[in-house]
This record gives sequence, structure tokens and C-alpha cells, in this order.
Amino acid sequence: MSVSQSMTDVAYQCLSKRKKEIDFAKLWAEVSKQMSIPEEKLRKKKSQFYSELMLDSRFASLEGNKWDLRNRRKFDEVHIDTSEIAMDDEDLDETLDKSGLDLPTGDDAFDN
Repeated sequence: MSVSQSMTDVAYQCLSKRKKEIDFAKLWAEVSKQMSIPEEKLRKKKSQFYSELMLDSRFASLEGNKWDLRNRRKFDEVHIDTSEIAMDDEDLDETLDKSGLDLPTGDDAFDN
């Protein structure tokens, strides 16, 4: 392993060698072992690793906190349909409790 490899690069190599998805805890154990992460840094690095996996488009987060390479998955398995959770501004305004807030009004108000 090269010293310059990132945790996600090591994870990519681990998953490339496997035929199927892996539980996050097992993936983290493999990555931390291969990178020889010191015991006192494991907790901090674990959360950093999880965040980096979420942001790296090479990986797919699956049900049950399992991970796989995105290129091995069908579109429907990794695509999140946001049409049902998207709210327009009118819906948002109705759900917000604005009482107690000092919001600008009149000419000072910002309207889009």
C-alpha cells in the first residue's frame, strides 16, 4: 500500500477484490488495519471515513449499512427518488413556526 492512498482508495481496493457488498463495520476494520491507523485515532477516523464514503461517487450505500461499488449496482438500487420528499416554498412556509422570530417585514422583507 502506498502512503499517499486515501481511506476511500483503500476501501475501493477492498471492495474490488470482493464479489458482493460488505457491512460498514467489516469494511472499516479492513481499511483501518491496512492503513495501520493508531488506536487513539480510530474513532475520529471512522466518522471521517463514513463521511468520505458518502461523498465518493464510486460507492453505493445500501440497506442495512452495507456498502458496494456503485458500478456493480443497477440504477434503481442506488437512485433515491426525491420527488416525494421535495417541498415547494409554499409548503415549507406553512410548516415553519415563525412565532418569536424577528423577521423583516414591509420594504425590508425579502421576497423571491
